Amino acid sequence: MENSRNRVYGRLLSVILIAALSTMSTTNAHRLDAQQPGAHVPREDSRNTEIRTTDTHLPLPEFTSLAAWEQRKAFLREQILISAGLSPMPEKSPLHAQIFGKIQEKDYTIEKVLIEPLPGFYLGGNLYRPRNGKAKHPGILNPQGHWPYGRLENEPLYSGPSFGISLARQGYVVFAYDMVGYTDTIQLPHRFGSPEQRLWSFGPLGLQLWDSIRALDFLAALDDVDATRLGIAGASGGGTQTFLLTAVDDRIQFASPVNMVSAIMQGGDLCENAPGLRNGTSNVEIAAMFAPKPMLLVSATGDWTHNVPTEEHPAIRRIYDLYGQGYRVEVVQIKEQHNFNELSREAVYRFFAKQNPGLSDTKELTEHDISVPMLQEMAVLSNRTLPADALDLDGVFHLWQAMAQEQNSRIQDSTFLRDRLRQTLSVEIPQNVIADLKGQSIVLSRARRNDRVPGIWIPGSGKTAIVIDVNGTAAALKTETFARLRKERRPILLVDVFQTGTAKAPRNGDGSNGISGNLADDADEEDRADVAAGGPKFLTFNVSDDAARVQDIVTAIVYSSKISHDVDVYASGDAAVWSIFAAPVSQIPVTLHTENVPTLTTNVDYVQHFNVPGILRAGGLTIAERLIQSR
Repeated sequence: MENSRNRVYGRLLSVILIAALSTMSTTNAHRLDAQQPGAHVPREDSRNTEIRTTDTHLPLPEFTSLAAWEQRKAFLREQILISAGLSPMPEKSPLHAQIFGKIQEKDYTIEKVLIEPLPGFYLGGNLYRPRNGKAKHPGILNPQGHWPYGRLENEPLYSGPSFGISLARQGYVVFAYDMVGYTDTIQLPHRFGSPEQRLWSFGPLGLQLWDSIRALDFLAALDDVDATRLGIAGASGGGTQTFLLTAVDDRIQFASPVNMVSAIMQGGDLCENAPGLRNGTSNVEIAAMFAPKPMLLVSATGDWTHNVPTEEHPAIRRIYDLYGQGYRVEVVQIKEQHNFNELSREAVYRFFAKQNPGLSDTKELTEHDISVPMLQEMAVLSNRTLPADALDLDGVFHLWQAMAQEQNSRIQDSTFLRDRLRQTLSVEIPQNVIADLKGQSIVLSRARRNDRVPGIWIPGSGKTAIVIDVNGTAAALKTETFARLRKERRPILLVDVFQTGTAKAPRNGDGSNGISGNLADDADEEDRADVAAGGPKFLTFNVSDDAARVQDIVTAIVYSSKISHDVDVYASGDAAVWSIFAAPVSQIPVTLHTENVPTLTTNVDYVQHFNVPGILRAGGLTIAERLIQSR
């Protein structure tokens, strides 16, 4: 009897809510949650008008509590790993380290190194060691920047060998290693990442971050290295690798990213940009994740780090202050163009010496009497060839796919799979959905996100039905599905998800289909073309169209669930695919009714029907359908 009364009461409440929605004022925005005064539906979708690029000014947000920052930090760590294709971490295979070609000097040695971060993929570098008779030394990683000779560049603006030699004299063991496609790491080009490869989060940034993790494995395992005292310093693109590694690997204890932490330029090369990496974040926030460990920000007056002493350093220090240790992040600025010159390097030496007191004499903290060997004496592949099992680009890509598939087949943790899928799609479960209802016309928007999802709302009774059509609401109104639902007098929400139906709109309102008004005036043609085409740099900061469509369906589900707890979603064709991915990440009970679902079995199929970077690394339709069945 009690259950019967509850059902009657629930139906009556639904009718009252629906009636209230249908008779709402046509001049005011309607919100089911009334805790945010002044909320309104935007006139334009921010996803078209606020496109972020490498040159968008991205200041660090304010955090009022350590708990809020720690929560954000955990989210960002997973975002970095997902973007890099490293969630979960691949299995660590044997490195098969080869150390040879020793150059012996009075107070240091230099050796050639070849390690195997993935089976059949080889990373080259040099090992600089002190000859001071001590058993253990702090270890330093030195990722290279984009100089012509990479880690072996020896010019006034950058000298990798001078850095390694000087640190070895000071008592550190240093491993300097290549970027992909540079010097001795030449199996793959430096620039790669086709749409098919992006589906698997396979690109230079992720591969280089994996190289950095494995380089740290190699360094920490050396007999003469104290694995509790590991540091890192790199400049330019090596600076990007520095703060990315400190964000995801807790073994690093002190760090110095050089001339790369900036709120006004985020890194121009593909190895510094991966889809999803900076969606809602920036290099400044990523660098701040190292707090409260000691960090030195080296900047220059003549590049994009010229504001660091006045903007980026104070902002990062506020994060350190949450731990009560603001003094542990320091800054120095060198009057020079983009560099890692002698003055910049010596600033790093002094900072490292503070973290390792008593390691070396003060006189060793300046460079002197350095004799750099000839390039061929330090190059790993000088008079040598790569091992016979060395893979080419296609071979490494196939290996990457096979490793991901094997991992996904073994993971049973539904919570992990669901969270990873949600973050891959960049989907937010909105706490508040604003709805502007004028007659049967409705526009939904997530509070504070300024997106815009237009549609049609038809009141009724019973379970709410959401109808999605690839051609928008006008096409959905003509379908047999809609006619049947209308006869059943159910509440129906038809929505034009991103860039469909009435939601079709030029990017930034200028008809350019991608060029944003906030694209810097001095941006090069490559960057402009990338944004226009929705290429890899665009996707670093902005979601793909298909991911935005999933978000809109989730927003519609959340809104509809306020009217009837359970929701039906009806979709056909590609819209069915969007809905299949929306259902398992929505956190709300959803019953799917799909027709004419495309067969997605190949990478090309996904590019054509559901082009979301990382979606196959996250398991694709197989994982999405498994999660739906597990509810």
